[in-house]
Amino acid sequence: MTQDKEEFIKATINYSLDNGAPLDYYFYEPNPAFILNPPGTDLRELKILNGWSKVNEFSHDREGFELKPIDNSFDQFDDVDAVKKSFYPLIIKFVKMHTQAKRVEVFDHTIRKPMSEGLKYQTDIQRPIVQLAHSDYTSKSAPQRVRELFPIDADKLIRRRIAFFNVWKPLYRTVEEFPLAMCDETTLVEEDKLTMELKYNDRTGEIFVLRYSPTHRWYYFPKMKPDQALLLKTYESEPNHASSMIHSAFEDPSSPINAPTRESIEVRTMAFF
Repeated sequence: MTQDKEEFIKATINYSLDNGAPLDYYFYEPNPAFILNPPGTDLRELKILNGWSKVNEFSHDREGFELKPIDNSFDQFDDVDAVKKSFYPLIIKFVKMHTQAKRVEVFDHTIRKPMSEGLKYQTDIQRPIVQLAHSDYTSKSAPQRVRELFPIDADKLIRRRIAFFNVWKPLYRTVEEFPLAMCDETTLVEEDKLTMELKYNDRTGEIFVLRYSPTHRWYYFPKMKPDQALLLKTYESEPNHASSMIHSAFEDPSSPINAPTRESIEVRTMAFF
């Protein structure tokens, strides 16, 4: 199927302005004297392509994402201990199967649901849907995460190939609102990724956000079901592989007015090769 014949919708993606000022986001009330430069202020309406016709062609090492069937037997997502004990092993098996990694470690998970209070009121587990073109890790923050979690072995681990993967899936029902969109890594250049600092009371992290380019090509998979999962590459240590794939939730104009609230889980993993 040619690019021109692919199905698509038009929807808004929240890009960030490359205006020369540092991009930051505060998880506390900053000093009123600070001049803030928040992300996501460059709203662009663009085509988001339906990826189902090419679902078997995408690669986490090329476009940065792929969609695969997943074991859907687990259903205790409100029980954090059960998620860690029973769901994490399913995720480790899933990531190993589709990446051929020798070792996979899960380091956290997030339940995504709409939150009217906004990002500043999120908890460690329950967080709102993020409508911002971003990737979770940079070439600085990913190795730092390895050092935090594996301080004794970090130097040895970092000398090998490491990739971070998010596994994203619906919880209990088909996604009918706020699906996830992925930007094909082959359609952007690394300079399109802008570093943004995340300001916490006790530390500063960083992620990538995205400046607009007309070359970007976005995909989504409408009506994803709980037995389907996205494998998203969020960091890659080696060249010639997709790295830090940009993604964002977005408001789907074709969603039914009475669509059920989107509920999803994403599990963050490190894969060692």
